[in-house]
Amino acid sequence: MLDQLLTHALLFVGGKGGVGKTTTAASLALVAAARGKRCLLVSTDPAHSLADLFGRPIGNRTTELCPSLWALEIDPDRQADEHLATVKARMKGLVHPRSFAEIDRQLDLARLAPGTMEAAMLERVAEIMALAGTEYDQVIFDTAPTGHTVRLLSLPEVMAAWTDGLLGHRQRSAQLGSALRHLGGGRVKGDDLSMLDSAEDHDAGGRDAQLNELLQARRRTFVRAREQLLDPSHAAFLLVLNPDRLSVLETLKAHDTLTRFSVPVSGLIVNRVLPDNADGQFLEARRRQEARHLGEIDRVFATLPRVRVPLLPDDVHDMDTLRNLGRTILGPVSS
Repeated sequence: MLDQLLTHALLFVGGKGGVGKTTTAASLALVAAARGKRCLLVSTDPAHSLADLFGRPIGNRTTELCPSLWALEIDPDRQADEHLATVKARMKGLVHPRSFAEIDRQLDLARLAPGTMEAAMLERVAEIMALAGTEYDQVIFDTAPTGHTVRLLSLPEVMAAWTDGLLGHRQRSAQLGSALRHLGGGRVKGDDLSMLDSAEDHDAGGRDAQLNELLQARRRTFVRAREQLLDPSHAAFLLVLNPDRLSVLETLKAHDTLTRFSVPVSGLIVNRVLPDNADGQFLEARRRQEARHLGEIDRVFATLPRVRVPLLPDDVHDMDTLRNLGRTILGPVSS
């Protein structure tokens, strides 16, 4: 039913944390590679688990996993640092050296501002998206938990609008400067975008051309990313969920949001469903596997207090069940 997933140059695998997104994305990437497609598997989740899944380091550089399959784990902190370093270098090429310290100060502060990391991630994701259909036949994204991914996918539109605003601001500034010069006002002082104390320090035409080109290039990047996301023949979004109440509710919200942004959702993977033939033998095999993991937990975390919470027969969704769960975790009340 979902065999068309591997025909898309871009495939995003998303869902609630812990539902099996990484395993799903990796399995599809391996099938794509086995079919002869040059496939790049990319993790945008800050809590990367691709390396753990494949049992080898991957990191922030493209790593070959097997014939026709490569992987990459985007480091959000490193990406933000590299993004701001690039912005600093570009800005310093456009201003007088006496403004260098102020540029460093402002952009170091921007590193802590909300949205900086997401913007840096978006630029990196947009760069990788551009490789789909050219350097790679398919790029599969193992995305962050739903909320982070939805914000990331909405950023191309936001960033393009923001860039349009800056371009419009510069155009109005240029028109005002031309009018003032025509009235005999002389050369115009530097504006807030160029961070110049005086435009006389630079060739105004060259500076403005460079700034406009930088903004136009960023706008093209974001617009192209959005075009790719909205093209159902080029991109697909696959939602992964477990058959439990919270997972279903979050998937409903994610689907509604993606639909509102016109991002094509191609299907669902319902993960960890008990097989129809589950019997005593099946459950005993799962119990043996669980026992091995429990033993490792006791060994590795021997110095930490531990409580084993049993699997409940129903979803946790009411106050009484939550209270009972809390009592199980905390234990009897000391007198």
